[in-house]
Amino acid sequence: MDDHNQWLAGNNAFLAAGLAWLRLKLAGRIQACDRSAPATGNVAEAEIEQAAAGMAAAARLDPPPALISLGRIFGLSRFERDILLLCAAMELDSQIAGLCAQAQGGANRPYPTFALALTLFDDPAWDVLSPKRPLRYWRLVEVNQSGSESLTTTLLRADERIVDYLKGLNYLDERLSPFLIADEKAARNQELPPSQQTTVEQIVDSLWQAKKIGQVPIIQLLGADVISKRHVALQAAAALGLRVCRMPAALLPTQTADLESLARLWQRESLLLPVALYLDAYEAGESKQDESPASPLYRFLAHSKGIVFLDVRDVRQELGQAMLAFDVTKPTQSEQQTAWQQALGSAGDGDTALLAAQFNLSTLAIGEIAHKVLRKTPAEQGSLHEALWEECLAYTRPRMDTLAQRLTPVATWDDIVLPGDRLTLLRQIASQVRQRGMVYERWGFARRMNRGLGIVALFAGESGTGKTMAAEVIATDLKLNLYRIDLSAVVSKYIGETEKNLRGLFDAAEDGGAILFFDEADALFGKRSQVRDSHDRYANIEINYLLQRLEAYRGLAILATNMKAALDEGFIRRLRFIVNFPVPELADRLRMWQQIFPPETPLARLDYERLAGFKLTGGSIHNAALNAAFLAADAGTPLTMQLVLNAIRTEILKSDRLINEEEFIWEGRD
Repeated sequence: MDDHNQWLAGNNAFLAAGLAWLRLKLAGRIQACDRSAPATGNVAEAEIEQAAAGMAAAARLDPPPALISLGRIFGLSRFERDILLLCAAMELDSQIAGLCAQAQGGANRPYPTFALALTLFDDPAWDVLSPKRPLRYWRLVEVNQSGSESLTTTLLRADERIVDYLKGLNYLDERLSPFLIADEKAARNQELPPSQQTTVEQIVDSLWQAKKIGQVPIIQLLGADVISKRHVALQAAAALGLRVCRMPAALLPTQTADLESLARLWQRESLLLPVALYLDAYEAGESKQDESPASPLYRFLAHSKGIVFLDVRDVRQELGQAMLAFDVTKPTQSEQQTAWQQALGSAGDGDTALLAAQFNLSTLAIGEIAHKVLRKTPAEQGSLHEALWEECLAYTRPRMDTLAQRLTPVATWDDIVLPGDRLTLLRQIASQVRQRGMVYERWGFARRMNRGLGIVALFAGESGTGKTMAAEVIATDLKLNLYRIDLSAVVSKYIGETEKNLRGLFDAAEDGGAILFFDEADALFGKRSQVRDSHDRYANIEINYLLQRLEAYRGLAILATNMKAALDEGFIRRLRFIVNFPVPELADRLRMWQQIFPPETPLARLDYERLAGFKLTGGSIHNAALNAAFLAADAGTPLTMQLVLNAIRTEILKSDRLINEEEFIWEGRD
């Protein structure tokens, strides 16, 4: 018989002795109330003492029976413990209800009452049913008082969870289930990298030290890597012999009574079970209302005890509790490379360094991606490097897709027409993104600098000069996701919301090494204004935050503007590249016209030199070519020179420029 079964047998023996003792006590009470009954009181007392001795013998279990443990956990007196046994006996012994009714003088009270307990048990105390005493404070006993009924005669009922505990069934209270989320990822046995394991050891040591002085602080886990924080909490709890339950702060009730009840239930569970709470408040605290003492998070923590891991983005000082804060970051680049090597084995030779340099992933994500790719058949997998790269992009894409507009780049180096020195700068940008792992990590530059590890490039020039196409070319070359930042989704009129949106955007982009493309950047990176009111002050704060976050970003950020002079000087200082996009010269326009039409387009004879004579930007040339194609399709003819001239005329008129109509008459032969 194993230890648990042995304890369960002893616990059942204790309950059996306790129920026998209760039946005898109730029988003695019934006999005392019935004066016509035979005088057998001395015999009954002997039987009661014998049953009590049986309880005492069974109580010497190690560990002790559930009722004895419960009394020690919640500080119950002998009288309170006897009341709890009486209430639980209703669920354990079918005879108790009838005996209770007889002991209280009739069939209308087949349930325990406080008045009955006062007459049955030794050392009675009137205050045991006070809301501040353990029986009611910990909801061990429910008092079903209604109307004008007195407290002494009202129904007492043992809580179902407590009854099961007394029977030896110790499980999490089902009333907590709607507030808890099963975390399959966190349940996996995932080995942590050394940097995160060090954090686990620090947390465990802090909790042991706190336990010695009897004050357990709330453990704040800081940072953007939610998955890693869950694993750190899981490992720390395991080292303390605890399992973790996760509760999103968004599910906390807003009504005071419901919130207090939930907090009380959880606190009770933390005493009955070896559990710790992982309170997911990552999205909470972004507004001043969430930071106030009236917030559900604040009130829940104020009423909760036990070990609580609080998942937050930044340290929360306003919660009014003893706190310890620990930063949890993603594994270092070398640790990620090691994780890739372990996950891929010899199959990943040559890929691990590049993957670790480009993508910033947790060890769990690395394991999932590697497993998903390696289980594919060779035909499905194709090139292992390509399969891993595509899977990494797919893994990191969902978060970004909710924050910015993903562009599908199709342009290549052959498609873009720029002066040679501008093309050289663009190739340098792509090269620096590709080789940053080599320079920063293997060549040691990252240890000499703590900021500016990313690449910020400014594309300046008139509309239509190729800024967006250049961003697409770089994204195509690097095989990375390209996201256009939608200012309407980022900038908010509500104070603090813009910083929140930007933080989420940069955090998500860093994981997947995405290229951020800020179009019309002067609207977001404009010069800081003189402070005249609170709106100016907060607008400047937003710009300051953006500049700092941009400098800390570890990927490639491209900012495009046609108003370079409007940009803030502090922003210009943070740029690594400035690429000026000029209005194309005649030779460049000629190349653009020669390669603008797809091979499938039915063309008549076109005079490309005459077309190049019109001073148009690349964007205007694209628009004119597309409009001419639609004109030809509608006319049912090949694309002729006259149709292209008509489209150019329309394009020039858009800018209110004066035109010479004779320039748009084609007298040649198509």
